[in-house]
Amino acid sequence: MPIINKASTVWNANNEQDTIQLAKQLASLAQPGTVLTLDGDLGAGKTRFSQAFAAALGVPGVVNSPTFTIIKEYEGEQMPFYHMDVYRISSAEADELGLDDYFYGEGATIVEWASLIEPLLPPERLAVTIEHGEGPEQRKFSLTGIGQPYVSWCQQLNQLKGAQE
Repeated sequence: MPIINKASTVWNANNEQDTIQLAKQLASLAQPGTVLTLDGDLGAGKTRFSQAFAAALGVPGVVNSPTFTIIKEYEGEQMPFYHMDVYRISSAEADELGLDDYFYGEGATIVEWASLIEPLLPPERLAVTIEHGEGPEQRKFSLTGIGQPYVSWCQQLNQLKGAQE
């Protein structure tokens, strides 16, 4: 098995607007087959981040958590958006959903609670962990790019942070 490059960065969001800015930045880099995995406690902001990402892809209307439907498909202006929430299913059940069709398809995919189906995830992806900050709207995003292009995404975010400081 080939060695896959990794790179990490941290994005601190002081408010919801900072979260939206991060989602927009990442959506601007998305291509068909893009996979972002989200993990974090309940209420950490996984769905809010997903909504901002979808909006940046030009998805019209409301994007809500697919908690009970597992997968929701949206048509965006730039590409389809696939939003998954795997909190309520087992890895075996997830394996039966044909996730590879989404992961390697024509759209961008976000998987909430992704660590629950780790063995089924593509080897290259952007893994995002969201943690609560000290204030009610503060969040800490720990991003790990696994393989290309996600390693370069983390490098670009580091450059963007450096330019803002």
